[in-house]
Amino acid sequence: MCIIVYTFTNIFMANAIKRLIPNTITSLNLLSGCISILLSFEGYLLAAVYLIFLAAIFDFFDGMSARLLNVYSVLGKELDSLADVVSFGVAPGFIVFQMMKVALYGSEQIPYFEFISAKDYLFLLIPFIIPIFSAIRLAKFNIDERQTDSFIGLPTPANALFFVSLFIVTQTNTNDGVLSLFFNRYFLSVLVIVFSYLLVAEFPMFSLKFKNLGLRDNKIQFLFIGLSAILLILLHSIAVPVIIILYLILSAINNWVYKLN
Repeated sequence: MCIIVYTFTNIFMANAIKRLIPNTITSLNLLSGCISILLSFEGYLLAAVYLIFLAAIFDFFDGMSARLLNVYSVLGKELDSLADVVSFGVAPGFIVFQMMKVALYGSEQIPYFEFISAKDYLFLLIPFIIPIFSAIRLAKFNIDERQTDSFIGLPTPANALFFVSLFIVTQTNTNDGVLSLFFNRYFLSVLVIVFSYLLVAEFPMFSLKFKNLGLRDNKIQFLFIGLSAILLILLHSIAVPVIIILYLILSAINNWVYKLN
């Protein structure tokens, strides 16, 4: 009898630990986003950017671990979305806000509020469209049964990585043309508006979730990974925003081919 109780106890404990693993990884995603926001306030923007990349790694592995361990739960899904709002919505919004301050005033310091024009107030608010539309995107995802093997609209991690990678480019590129473009208030505003629209657009995009390792069922995924690796080798820091644009282009091509078939 004791052996039976001991065996069932061990099985129960093992299952409980298995269920905790994905949620723990998701919590690390959330923690990374929180620290990124803190570092943005303190002016350590490059470190804040790297923490968003770290959050993206945790976001990838929490879903993978849940599938491998077969411990999917509604709680895990909701926790993942809440973590993503912080790490891929609020955190990149603050980084773009800091970039907008540089675009407006040439530094990360805002002058006294009485010296800020109404037009400047508008520009300073535009970066926070990112967290708003990211939250809408994630809310739609949670209730949209179509998005099991693919996405409808740009995923929030891809959107976040696009914007924070722009800041990395400004830190590793000395070309005056690139710097003046990426720190241009109108350019940043247009990018925020366009990519925020893509978050909620009815635009099918392929997922990097592999059901198997066969080439036949994952042609677009392998093509994307291969081209991304080439871009990283050739372009280094500039590669990330180009890879996100590549993802959009390949998704459009994939939709066109799918319709033809």
